[in-house]
Amino acid sequence: TMHGTTMVFLVGIPIVFGFGNYLVPLMIGARDLAFPRLNALGYWLLLFGGLLLHFSFVGGEGLYGAGSAPAVGWFAYAPLTSRAFTPGNATDYWNLALLVAGFGTIATAVNMVTTILTMRGPGMTLGRLPIFVWEILTISALTLIILPPLSAAQIMLLLDRFLGAHFFDTQAGGSAVLWQHFFWFFGHPEVYVLILPGFGFASEIIPVFSRKVLFGYVTLVAASVGIGLIAMGTWAHHMFVVGLGSTLNTAFAASTMLVAVPTGIKIFNWLGTIYGGKIRFRTPMLFCCAFLFQFLCAGLTGIMLSVAPFDWQLSDSYFVVAHFHFVLIGGLVFTIFGAIYYWFPKATGRMLSERLGRWHFWLFVIGFNVTFLTMHVPGMLGMPRRIYTYGADRGWEVWNLVVTLGVPLQIVATVIFVVNVLVSLRRGAVAGDDPWDAWTLEWATTSPPPPYNFEVVPLVSSRR
Repeated sequence: TMHGTTMVFLVGIPIVFGFGNYLVPLMIGARDLAFPRLNALGYWLLLFGGLLLHFSFVGGEGLYGAGSAPAVGWFAYAPLTSRAFTPGNATDYWNLALLVAGFGTIATAVNMVTTILTMRGPGMTLGRLPIFVWEILTISALTLIILPPLSAAQIMLLLDRFLGAHFFDTQAGGSAVLWQHFFWFFGHPEVYVLILPGFGFASEIIPVFSRKVLFGYVTLVAASVGIGLIAMGTWAHHMFVVGLGSTLNTAFAASTMLVAVPTGIKIFNWLGTIYGGKIRFRTPMLFCCAFLFQFLCAGLTGIMLSVAPFDWQLSDSYFVVAHFHFVLIGGLVFTIFGAIYYWFPKATGRMLSERLGRWHFWLFVIGFNVTFLTMHVPGMLGMPRRIYTYGADRGWEVWNLVVTLGVPLQIVATVIFVVNVLVSLRRGAVAGDDPWDAWTLEWATTSPPPPYNFEVVPLVSSRR
């Protein structure tokens, strides 16, 4: 519960909106976000929501006595969250923490939409926006649609637990499936809220290191907005095994398959950009190349899971865990690492070590694939999620051993990355204003930029 909740709400969302906070004003020629105080409010709400969640380790009371963290899964399915099944306050920590953090995220999304639509510099038309800014605009609009229903469901759960309401109490006329609809209406588009900025990172990095203009800018933008729109009609594919009936299962299977079309367009855009380019395999580009392969695998297993009968067999198995981590590590975390190597000199004025960057990349890509590529197999062999032990006659032991062996490689890679950042902050090579010879607007000011970004707001006459 704590791992899933922390990684989605308190790692993924803050990182992508953090990059948006820093880069969007620079990329559109603005001096700040539209509402600086609202921005600060969003940050503090997110921080205190996160602290509240993790204080449950100290103050929570649950199934396992005092000091219990929430134990309801990161999706907190009803009726497991009712007082009858989870007495104590651990579930309340989860509910209140995410409610507070969610308000912070909504505040940030309002700020991003307003900034991008109203504060672009002279000549920065929508048709000249960097792809990363388009992705942030898409996910911010998506956040404003999908997060309020989750907050509403959390308020209903508070009423159920404290005031005796029965929204999710099946024995008193409530509906457990109602919670699933509310949660997954947020929970599945949320995956796109996390991965679309990763697409934005790749779309900024690949052209620069291919020395080519981005292939098919208009189709890439259309695909991004299309993913955002289709994403809102895919949530119930998490509920194929609930018993919605064949008509709804068919509709959601179709919408889930449909979302692969704009995603496939994007992959062809990136490949078209690389094709025939004068490629420089620096660390940001290496991470983007690994992302292309791994996200393709993630998309293919997603299409497999969109087939309802196949999903019935593999629902709640390790196959789903492997698919999900291929999306969010193979897709998002790899592009985040690429983005950090790419924009670190912009933020600090110093370069990260290329040698340590390559060690980080190769150890991480090998460790990741040893763990999560292999994890598909025990899932196919029937290993369910959320178990801590199993019989010795299942045939899963060797596969789980291999899955585990990939983890130390990822840990070593991440330690190398942290060392690289700490050493480079003090002794890294001086970057200069535009070390990559890139052509988006953030490279038109000094590295690091002054607090006001641009002394003279630049006049934009093309996409580059």
